[in-house]
Amino acid sequence: MEIAGWILVIILFAVGMAGAIFPILPGALAIYAAFFVYGFFISFQPFGFWFWTIQTLIVAALFLADYAISAWGVKKYGGTRASIIGSTIGVIAGPFVIPAFGLLLGPLLGAVIGELIVGSDFKKSLKVGFGAVVGLFSSTVVKIILQVVMIVLFFIWI
Repeated sequence: MEIAGWILVIILFAVGMAGAIFPILPGALAIYAAFFVYGFFISFQPFGFWFWTIQTLIVAALFLADYAISAWGVKKYGGTRASIIGSTIGVIAGPFVIPAFGLLLGPLLGAVIGELIVGSDFKKSLKVGFGAVVGLFSSTVVKIILQVVMIVLFFIWI
């Protein structure tokens, strides 16, 4: 049973880290679920109040940071609400519509289209689209760092 638990924990950690790059995967929630899998298959004993509090705060920070940092990138480059919405739709739909490059082109095109809809000129729209990509990369870096921290804390606690 213990080996099966460890296999599932490792799979969930891998899915979680892949989720930092591919938004369709559950990311931090997969890592968080790995803690429960460990508890059910091996033991909840190592996890106390502080472990769960810290991990829950990190997960909450990840959700907030994901949207806030992406929106910050768009706003920093002069984007409007329409370009933030377009960028978000692009992050989600991009990988499905353009399989090889959709993760990058989705937010770029979504922000550009959002800006064009509200009447911005093409040059400004392109600048905002670039900001969406900057926000996406910044958000990805933050997600990777915080998710690695979650996993490291897990191994420290056990």
